[in-house]
Amino acid sequence: MAQGADVVTFSGDKLLGGPQAGIVLGRKEIVERGRRNPLLRALRIDKLTLAALEATLRLYLDEGKAMEEIPVLRMISLPLPLLRRRAQRLKRLILRSTQDLEVEVVRDNSRVGGGAFPVHELPTWAVAVRVKGGDVEELEEGLRKGEPPVVARIAEDRVLLDLRTITEEELPIVAQVLRKAVQNLKA
Repeated sequence: MAQGADVVTFSGDKLLGGPQAGIVLGRKEIVERGRRNPLLRALRIDKLTLAALEATLRLYLDEGKAMEEIPVLRMISLPLPLLRRRAQRLKRLILRSTQDLEVEVVRDNSRVGGGAFPVHELPTWAVAVRVKGGDVEELEEGLRKGEPPVVARIAEDRVLLDLRTITEEELPIVAQVLRKAVQNLKA
C-alpha cells in the first residue's frame, strides 16, 4: 500500500500465520465497492475466523512475540547453525534406529510459501536418506502415510527432510516413523 497500490489481496494463513481467510486491503472507495457486491454475503468471514485473525494480528504488535508464537515466522527465521545441529542430531537418531539407510546431512533450500511466495528460497540444512536396495518413492510414501505423517521431498534419488520444518521435539518421532517406513519396505 505504501508503494502506491490501490488494492492488495492476500491470504490470512500461509505467511501471515493466521486462519484461512482472504484479505482485501485498499483505498476506501475501492473496498466499499466490493462490500456492495452481492457475492459478499457468501464470501464474508465468520466470527470465529475473525477472532482468530484478530488474535494473530495482535501478536504482530510485539515482533518478538510474533516470531516466537507464529510457527511460519519461527521457521523462516531459524539460524543455519541451529538447523545444522538439528540435522546432525536427526542423522544420529536415524542411524541408531536402522542400518538399512544411507544418511547424510546436506545443504539445501527451503521453498517458502508455495503460491504466496513461490520463488523465494531460504538456505537450510536437510537430512538426505536413501534406502539400501530400496525405492525412494516408496520410502517417501511410507513417511507420508506414517503415524504421524512426515512430509518430505525427493531430490537426486534421495528423500530430503528439511530441518527448518522439524522442531527439536519432533526429531525422535521423525526417526521412529522413518524406521517403521523402512521396516514396511523390507517386509
